Amino acid sequence: MIGRMTFSDLDPRTLTILGVEGALEAAASPRATADTLSGLSAHPDSRVRALVARHPNTPTEILGALAAAYPADVLSNPGLPLMRLARPNLLTSFPADSVIALLNAPGSPAWVLDAALRHEDYAVRTALAARPDLSEARVAALATDAGWQIREAVARRDTLPEPLVRQLAADDDYDVRKAVAARPDLPGDALRELVSDSHGLVRAGVARRLDLPLDCALTLGTDGDPEVLATLARRVDLPRSVREWLATNEHAAVRAAALQGWTVPAAWLERAELDADPDVRAALARRPDTPPTTLIRLAADETETVRRAVLERNDLPDEAVLTLARAPEQDIRLHVASAEHLGPAVLDALIGDPDPNVRTVLAVRPDLSGDLLSRLAADPNPEVRRAVAYAPSTNADILTRLAGDPNAGVRRAAAHHPNLPDSTHDTLAADPDDGVRLALAGRTDLSPTLHERLRADPDASVRAEASA
Repeated sequence: MIGRMTFSDLDPRTLTILGVEGALEAAASPRATADTLSGLSAHPDSRVRALVARHPNTPTEILGALAAAYPADVLSNPGLPLMRLARPNLLTSFPADSVIALLNAPGSPAWVLDAALRHEDYAVRTALAARPDLSEARVAALATDAGWQIREAVARRDTLPEPLVRQLAADDDYDVRKAVAARPDLPGDALRELVSDSHGLVRAGVARRLDLPLDCALTLGTDGDPEVLATLARRVDLPRSVREWLATNEHAAVRAAALQGWTVPAAWLERAELDADPDVRAALARRPDTPPTTLIRLAADETETVRRAVLERNDLPDEAVLTLARAPEQDIRLHVASAEHLGPAVLDALIGDPDPNVRTVLAVRPDLSGDLLSRLAADPNPEVRRAVAYAPSTNADILTRLAGDPNAGVRRAAAHHPNLPDSTHDTLAADPDDGVRLALAGRTDLSPTLHERLRADPDASVRAEASA
């Protein structure tokens, strides 16, 4: 509390002198002024801000700012009816995100919906159009809104009267018609009109329908738009001749899409491997039924796109993995080096990788044999050797070698390792590098004599670590 000062006397500039409890009491006081509440609206405690949102003396512009985070509190503000009476279009002055929050609040009253219908921001009216509990009158009004985003949102509603569906199917905007094309309740004659729509994305939307009538599919099969044909080519419920024609289409995107069908003839797989376009071969690489022998060849494809498609799989034969381990792209080799269940030939290839980053990733694998770790411990790059010193499976013999490494960073890593043999402790305690001795001082397995020695180390950090 602040002596006898009342909350109506508080200067907003001095609100920082209030603690949280004082701020809560001030925000709940019936005598709190608009200026005080404005100041408290920025308080870091959410409980204070919620109280401000419910206070009848809070200015409307502050309520507008708070409504985004505290919609229920604003709606329960006892001063709201008077504010609406004084300003019938109150919500038009609120930011869009605040009005949307009020719309989405449980039990949002009808006047909020009416205000959202008149709000100038498209985002508000779009959010309104998505509400499932709108009256037919509001839905009809939104269906004629000037903003295509709002009409599109109406077209996506679960239920619409048939006249509105037909109205939106003839809308000037293709995004609205595309939304209508996906509706399960689209009348057959309206669907056939959209089959001949002027925009390819609308026709492609029709081609995606699960219940696409066969005559519509055949009409779309003569379409000149590759996007429409590609969408159609993914279907398996077409006549054999239509599927075959799409699988050999002049557009590579259509041929690649045909390989995405749920099932395809084996002959298509053989033909796709020889396709001149890498996107088609990449689509083949992604098919779950592509034979292992084909994957081995695709892993050696001349095009990076295809090799990356092969890399996406987790069921590659060892020979394909070995091929990718020798890929020209460093990040592909890094991906392989971090993969699980690598065979000996792959590990051997990666140990000889020209990029030290690949060898570093390899060094920390938990499944490396002692022989491979020993080879990496002799790597010319100190980053690789340090990774070996960090690897959990590195044995005592290798750590003894790394404890004498010419690079101090490697010796520091070795000094931390739990498998470090006691025979190295004395040598590391005399290491010229303070960091090595610091790492050693943190160990719990040092002899009492060595602990005393490190407590008297010339470096203060080492002494403190040994004494901890």
